[in-house]
Amino acid sequence: MAITYHKDLIQGSEAWHQARCGLLTGSEIKLIMTPTLAVAKNDKARAHLFELVAQRISSYVEPSFSGWDTERGHVDEARARIIYEREYGPLDDGGFVTNDRWGFTLGCSPDGLRKDVNAGWECKSRKQKYQVETIMTRAMPTDFAFQVQGCLLVTQREWWDFTSYSGGLPMITLRVYPDDKVQQAIIDTVGDAEKRMAEMLNQYEETLASETRLVATEREIEQEMYV
Repeated sequence: MAITYHKDLIQGSEAWHQARCGLLTGSEIKLIMTPTLAVAKNDKARAHLFELVAQRISSYVEPSFSGWDTERGHVDEARARIIYEREYGPLDDGGFVTNDRWGFTLGCSPDGLRKDVNAGWECKSRKQKYQVETIMTRAMPTDFAFQVQGCLLVTQREWWDFTSYSGGLPMITLRVYPDDKVQQAIIDTVGDAEKRMAEMLNQYEETLASETRLVATEREIEQEMYV
């Protein structure tokens, strides 16, 4: 088992994107696995695999443009972190973590890693309707369950605190422990995805070697305006 911590990487930075280039990560598991823990074979899953294959071919991650929700999320996470550390314990920056124990590499970007115990932290900025629901149900939101289990799987930590934050409402933190069934499904699903991507790469190479009319091009800065 080889767990590698890239703590010097700032989430969202160019170096962070490059470290993730072509890799499946915890936040993306929900794109390739269904809520029933089956391998997803829909258009969204295929599109994501094509994106990763393209990154492996080009060694390049196309930029994405953040909106208001993303910007709010950055601000809310910083506020939530101050409260979390005050109430529960100190955090290190999570950076980027990879684990290749299964014959493929799976990555995750923890929002924080506890300094005092063998655990981690994930924070989400929520709209108030979702925050009220989470407070009332006291249940881990399904949208983020695979991501947190992915973080636990990659880092092999004992538990993970999930914080849901919505300014003006109480902040709630739920403790999540490894779920063997979900984690095995993640391993199986990512393994299947790696096989599919290998087949896609082989098909790409075969096309390059064929008589298909292909002409090499250069990446231009201007084209990023249309991504």
